[in-house]
Amino acid sequence: MTGGVVSSLGKGIISSSLACLLKSRGYRVTIQKFDPYINIDPGTLNPYEHGECYVTVDGHEADLDLGHYERFTDIQTTRANNVTTGRIYQSVIDKERRGDYLGKTVQIVPHITDEIKRAVKALGHTGDFDFIITEIGGVVGDIESLPFLEAVRQLRWELGDKSLCIHLTYVPYIAAAKELKTKPTQHSVKKLQELGIQPDVLVLRTEHHISPEMRRKIALFCNVAPDAVVQSIDVDTIYRVPLRMHEQGLDEIVLRKTHAHSAHEPEMGPWMRFLEKMDAAEDTVTIGLVGKYVELQDAYKSINEALFQAATYADHKLKLVYIHSEKLTDADVEEKLGGMDGVVIAPGFGQRGIEGKFVALKYCREHDIPTFGICLGMQCMVIEFARNVLGLPEANSTEMNPSTPDNVIDLMEEQKSISNLGGTMRLGAYDCQLAPGSKAAEAYGETVVKERHRHRFEFNNAYRERFERAGMSCVGQNPKTHLVEVVELPGKRWFVGTQYHPEYSSTVLHPNPLFISFVKAAIAYRDERKK
Repeated sequence: MTGGVVSSLGKGIISSSLACLLKSRGYRVTIQKFDPYINIDPGTLNPYEHGECYVTVDGHEADLDLGHYERFTDIQTTRANNVTTGRIYQSVIDKERRGDYLGKTVQIVPHITDEIKRAVKALGHTGDFDFIITEIGGVVGDIESLPFLEAVRQLRWELGDKSLCIHLTYVPYIAAAKELKTKPTQHSVKKLQELGIQPDVLVLRTEHHISPEMRRKIALFCNVAPDAVVQSIDVDTIYRVPLRMHEQGLDEIVLRKTHAHSAHEPEMGPWMRFLEKMDAAEDTVTIGLVGKYVELQDAYKSINEALFQAATYADHKLKLVYIHSEKLTDADVEEKLGGMDGVVIAPGFGQRGIEGKFVALKYCREHDIPTFGICLGMQCMVIEFARNVLGLPEANSTEMNPSTPDNVIDLMEEQKSISNLGGTMRLGAYDCQLAPGSKAAEAYGETVVKERHRHRFEFNNAYRERFERAGMSCVGQNPKTHLVEVVELPGKRWFVGTQYHPEYSSTVLHPNPLFISFVKAAIAYRDERKK
């Protein structure tokens, strides 16, 4: 899957939609993303650079598109599903240092391209898959993508009819002329052809319907079969895209061109029921999301989608209100949070915007608003409670104040000797033992769960007894290390904080139970206020 004309066209959504369709036909499918930046992974990238950093079950910090892959397909991705230029070069340099190349001059071709091809095919050796969809990040013509596209060219020759290239381009609409323009697509495909790659399928992203005549024109100029040119017109939700792609025959084209056979149409019943619920919802639940990256919605992509999924299954529309924590004060908290049915305190790192989260939490706790703290949000719950209930006014995390006298949140012991930032946090899925009868255990319907983590700092167990005496229950802990994973205030409607990130495991067909429970509590609170 390659992209042209402009970035952010939705290669990840098209890849996920195709995977969803193939999987619903009974095929075993996985998806991988190749990112052409030199960072080893997006773990050290500011969210303003690349949006949310997604975490796989095996603890790899990955591109946010892997979140789409999992939400659309219900498969679990690993580090093999996301590879960057940095990892490719690091692997080649490590081999050179070991002498694996027997003294040869190491070059882009064949050594870098061979490593890319090895990474493309590696999933075929680690899992029993019928289809592997490989998304090449960036846009054709970017200098950073050239080694990946050269590897694609070589793979097309090596794999023959066991491979095909889908090229996603943009067909802009010129409002003044009232016309769609195909020239950018023609130039994009020509650039791909200059690199030795002939696309087999064209997917045309557009805001307006593209006529059959125009699609035939594009097919003629781009050397693609007319029935292999499909349009991806804008829809009201990304979860309709698989159905639109099936209507356009994308899955059938792929099966035909790879000489695969499907005995039945995609079994999309559960997916259709989700969309029917979404369409039938009339009432709205309003959730406030308090964070410091709210002007960039991709920074909280998995949380947004988990809330949307939960609201849909609760037969409600979601109204998500973004509240900048850096601008939240005691003077305006009533105005900004007073109308919320529920509040999420977002994860993150660093001091910026932290005081606004404390303001939000104090207001929500005192006014008994359903509140969900995630990772740093949970840590802020602990700090706010220590300051305003335990009477420890200088309580803090050593991340924010290393010399705080009451380090209720502290650096994990194994983190204290670590100086490198990349890939060194507590990452991936860990077990959590939940206290029977807690809101968290009731939500999951079980007392042992496995969720994904991304953090360095933890609840300080030296303060645990004081918190529990004052009313904050530590209802979830790691069974091996006894690190606190979940806190809640049992006397409140719904006031729960998780050290882990439950949003990462929420999918369209299996929404995370904690988000379901939270949204239901928010709806009940709204109904209460109405009465």
